Amino acid sequence: MRYNVVMKRKIVAVVGGGAGGMLCAQVLAAAEKYRVVLIERGARPGRKLSATGNGQGNVTNLSMGAEHYFSDDRAKVACILTAFSPEDLIAFFGGLGGLFESDGQGRVYPSGRQASAVTDLLRFALARAGAEVLLERTVTAISRRKGGYELAFSEGGTLFADAVVLATGGKAAPNFGTDGTGYALARSLGHTVTPLYPALVQLKTDTHFIRGLKGVRANCRAIAYEGEKEVAHARGDVIFTDYGVSGNAVFLLSSYLTDAQSPRLVFDFLPDRTEEELAAFLERKAAFCPRESLLGAVLSNALGRAVLRRAETGGGCTPAVAAKLVKNFELRVTGTLGFDAAQVTRGGVPLAETDDGLQSRKAENVWLCGEILNADGECGGYNLQWAFASAMCAARDILRRL
Repeated sequence: MRYNVVMKRKIVAVVGGGAGGMLCAQVLAAAEKYRVVLIERGARPGRKLSATGNGQGNVTNLSMGAEHYFSDDRAKVACILTAFSPEDLIAFFGGLGGLFESDGQGRVYPSGRQASAVTDLLRFALARAGAEVLLERTVTAISRRKGGYELAFSEGGTLFADAVVLATGGKAAPNFGTDGTGYALARSLGHTVTPLYPALVQLKTDTHFIRGLKGVRANCRAIAYEGEKEVAHARGDVIFTDYGVSGNAVFLLSSYLTDAQSPRLVFDFLPDRTEEELAAFLERKAAFCPRESLLGAVLSNALGRAVLRRAETGGGCTPAVAAKLVKNFELRVTGTLGFDAAQVTRGGVPLAETDDGLQSRKAENVWLCGEILNADGECGGYNLQWAFASAMCAARDILRRL
């Protein structure tokens, strides 16, 4: 006699409806092996994803490698990035109906340059795959139970799951719901958390020499120092503010200065000219030009005036002093704008506390992915690639094991 046996599908709860959580839930639901429940504390999933790349959706970078990341285990980061490369990511989203292109500098965007469209691709794919999405539900506790875990919600009620994926994000940009509460869930399961710092963030500096420059933008070379040691450099936009500096070059360098001692920035406003060339040019110009116009048509008017004011207080406004300041305009870093303004979090759950598939070594059938882990990247699509790649790693491991 033949019996038809209906097996109860195991439940996988994905906590966090950001980039990584959405991708992980979609891949698992599409496999049709489990009941997949995506839990998001906000009113809609993917809010932070919809804002990435200044709203244009910089999802990855063709120049991919672990050298662009900060982590306690770059070797594991490299393996995960290799297993799900930028090309794999582009192909994955292509299968969901998206077209993507590079900007010529390696940064990859949807062809329509709209980040919310990437969120929609995942949202629609989740619906097609049959994933359940619980919105405005905040997981406050995860408790071990026989055969799995019980998730408790601040709004009341619980959910039993055979397996859990922690994709809660970090502590940066709490306006998107990433306020660091995911670390408490990880700690409750036995994990540790490294010190946390805001990264890819605006920097506060001494403002004495940049008063009046609010809103002024300079495309220049910026160098980050810890004491006398150069730790990084970048070329790009620097935007002066009433508290210090912003811009893509500053965001990149901020990752190297989050916990630095005696940090400072040095700006080269004319990186394609040597100091000697500039000094000789200004010497010739000084013969027929008023001192207050010495840097006119060399720098923007506001920036030129700021450099000349500083020159007058540092040895006299001679062409040689002005040239030196144009090439070496130093600002002491006094802090950052904090997690409220940061794009990502430095630190998190050590990768050593997960296995090669990102399953927890502290709690069986719990996986971690994305920003909750101690891995963050430079500006330019690296952090979204990590979110997606680590989520795919966890999803594949669950499909193999569970």
